[in-house]
Amino acid sequence: MTAAHDRAGILLVDDMEDNLVALEAVLSSLNQPLVRARSGEEAMKALLRQDFAVVLLDVLMPGMDGFETAANIKRLDQTKDIPIIFLTGNDRDTSFAFRGYATGAADYLTKPFDPWVLRAKVTVFLDLHHKTRQLERQAHQLRELLLRELPAYDPARLADIEERLAALERRLAADGRPDVAELARRVAELERSFRAEPGVEPAG
Repeated sequence: MTAAHDRAGILLVDDMEDNLVALEAVLSSLNQPLVRARSGEEAMKALLRQDFAVVLLDVLMPGMDGFETAANIKRLDQTKDIPIIFLTGNDRDTSFAFRGYATGAADYLTKPFDPWVLRAKVTVFLDLHHKTRQLERQAHQLRELLLRELPAYDPARLADIEERLAALERRLAADGRPDVAELARRVAELERSFRAEPGVEPAG
């Protein structure tokens, strides 16, 4: 799984040591980097230092609580697309769930959580992160191929392919939870377009 997911980080945000230990015990089998943050402020610093596939965020924390932390995450261009799973011990107040989703949470679990459910949800976001990165790399490789073969293309055809590739890259950059199958199909179509042009050989 390490190679498959490019070792995408998982950020664990909770002010209670016991909760962090429990999360690490549940998620250690995924073999991905687990990064701790004991406050919202620590979480924001960690998010600006490295790339994360998902954030597990406790709602009730002193100082900057989970809702405020989530709002700050979604406010920054660098972090706004990172999915957030809220964790809370309050399962009686449904307003917590509504507030969580309103601040941009992708999912919501109450404590004590089922380890299998939590691990399954995190795995979904790891897979999504990996597939999105793959598509970004493919789009970059296609752009490099286009630039290398620039003289071989008809200018009108070149402009059309360049625009479609740019649109794909914009979608990859803007969509927090892209339809991976659709994006993969569009990348494949672009690759076929490139290969169909005279003088273009597959990149090594």
